Amino acid sequence: MKKILWLLPFLAFGCKKKDVTPAVPSSTQLNVSYGTDPLQKMDIYLPEGRSVATTKVIIMVHGGGWSEGDKIDFTPYVDSLKKRLPGYAIFNINYRLAVSGTNLFPTQELDVKAAFEFIYNKRADYKISDKFVALGASAGGHLALQQSYKNNSVVKVKAVVDFFGPTELYSMYTYPINPLIPLQLIAVIGGNPATKAQAYHDGSPYNYVTAQCPPTIILQGGADIVVDYTQSVILRDKLITSGVTNQYVFYPSENHGWTGANLTDSFDKITAFLNAYVN
Repeated sequence: MKKILWLLPFLAFGCKKKDVTPAVPSSTQLNVSYGTDPLQKMDIYLPEGRSVATTKVIIMVHGGGWSEGDKIDFTPYVDSLKKRLPGYAIFNINYRLAVSGTNLFPTQELDVKAAFEFIYNKRADYKISDKFVALGASAGGHLALQQSYKNNSVVKVKAVVDFFGPTELYSMYTYPINPLIPLQLIAVIGGNPATKAQAYHDGSPYNYVTAQCPPTIILQGGADIVVDYTQSVILRDKLITSGVTNQYVFYPSENHGWTGANLTDSFDKITAFLNAYVN
């Protein structure tokens, strides 16, 4: 009996539960400011168990001709990305819009740059890595490309997803697919290529393609009545010539955006592309 009593403290110690550090919980934060303007806000979706060593990042940039649109336009696709890429942190950003002669381009480009750098500088707080992906549609695709190719001194984007973004503004103005395109560019930039030649040059991702550009997947509809498919083709061709990893996904009958089976196919191809090239 004495022997048994003598063993009890050790048995109790041995049966004590080990301390278990709980996983970092998931977190959703809406309308987080990255600047002082009311439009400089973003929605943040952080996965469970994230860390600065492993958690990759997707930053989404909405479209709207640089003059309209909102991050809410991309909200339906957040769940699609979460399901396919559950380990990623997702940031869905707004930016100032060029309206009635205010916030002319490159305000939008500079806001995207500010948002990327804000997120990058808060990696420790968000518990995310430096493996950033830029994803945008239409004007947002253009802005994602500008960030990835031109404004990459601080944040080195690992891959970019471009849904039918304008790539070379001079040709977009000069050979428009519809007569409203030049008027829109004038309204956003504040002039035409003759009066704002440098702005058209500096605002074209095509002009910043080098061998150092990140892997790029381009998705384009052949029946697009806003951004002609040739905008994507010239970018693809320059990426190939420069030796940049790229994938061109062409849907012959789709317009400026699509749904259904082709959208599912797009997300499947994006997932495979990011799994292959963001490591």
